[in-house]
Amino acid sequence: MDRLGRWLGRKKSPPAEEPSSASEPESAGLESPPSEVQEAPASEPLPGASSSEEEPAPGASGGLRGIWEATRRLALTPVDPFFEKMAEGLNRTRQSLVGQVVDLFRSHRRIDEEFWEELEAILLTADVGVAATDRILEALQGSVREKKLREPAELLDELREVLGRILGAEEPEVRALRIEKGRVNVVLMVGVNGTGKTTSTAKLAHHYHKQGYKVLLAAADTFRAAAIDQLQVWADRVGVDLVRHREGSDPAAVVYDAIAAAQARGVDLVLVDTAGRLHSKANLMEELRKIRRVAGKDLPGAPHEVLLVLDATTGQNALEQARVFHQVTELTGLVLCKLDGTARGGIIVAIAQEFQIPVKYIGVGEGLEDLQAFEPGQFLEALFDQRPGAGEARDEGGGPSGSSSVQDSRS
Repeated sequence: MDRLGRWLGRKKSPPAEEPSSASEPESAGLESPPSEVQEAPASEPLPGASSSEEEPAPGASGGLRGIWEATRRLALTPVDPFFEKMAEGLNRTRQSLVGQVVDLFRSHRRIDEEFWEELEAILLTADVGVAATDRILEALQGSVREKKLREPAELLDELREVLGRILGAEEPEVRALRIEKGRVNVVLMVGVNGTGKTTSTAKLAHHYHKQGYKVLLAAADTFRAAAIDQLQVWADRVGVDLVRHREGSDPAAVVYDAIAAAQARGVDLVLVDTAGRLHSKANLMEELRKIRRVAGKDLPGAPHEVLLVLDATTGQNALEQARVFHQVTELTGLVLCKLDGTARGGIIVAIAQEFQIPVKYIGVGEGLEDLQAFEPGQFLEALFDQRPGAGEARDEGGGPSGSSSVQDSRS
């Protein structure tokens, strides 16, 4: 008994850990702003180097060595904070779209008419839209015939590929903003009140300011009470200049002065926050045409981008907004906000299919870093994320802490 007691009480020596693996791996892959110098972690091992402090001794069991190596690789994998945020923010859309699709594929043993009808209903309910749904079903049915597929589970990868084609995964050049160094670039931000237009304007300013661009904001929303002051707060927070007139003044005059100021100060990018016009008001929409004419007259080629900011939570209503604004202002891109507060994220597919206007930015939160360039591959990876418990923490109460849409709804 004494020997058994001593043996049980003996402590086994665990493999020694790397000096700083607990604190540095997550930040090792993150980018730093241009003005900051990023130093390589002092404890990062050289390629091919081995040490008794890095892994179990050669005599250790294969199972222990395998677990240690897997844990070590996971710890050293760079973390993309926005991807994690997007994966969590898309939780409600994932449940309403991908979750139901996966359940359908698992519950049906064969691909029959009933299967296609249920899949169509799921896509339409998730606001994927009629045109996109028809294209998806046609593509999947074609894959079934060509590849002789028999089980619904085989269609999941096919579905992901079709969505990638609709979202323009193979055309990265069309999603980039047409901003060039050496000239004044003018970007009009348009959209109805409540979509997150003003905050999106500020977030874009923050994004390009961090990249070293000299940015100027133009407060051309002169109709809404306190809109100018709100943009001033954002300008101060981001650290950029603002051109403003008094409330009720001519929005086109603000744009005229902003372009003149940009030319005099050597500004790279002018972001124009326009009034949140109701797309059914013809006289208000005419103001957008006037702003566009003035910008082009003062600076040939301007505006270089016209971005429509849409609220993902509005579902199919976003399609009507895109249709009318495109007729008036010739949109060059879309900014889709509040994806973290809706189960209707499929609207991004509907818009991409119907208008062939690229989605250039998406927002999944209210922070300055929560508006990022849209990457279809990354979006689909987050949307199809089937890790156990993915995003569950944010789904309590119907959204991320129940607060993401509060701030955006003011603009």
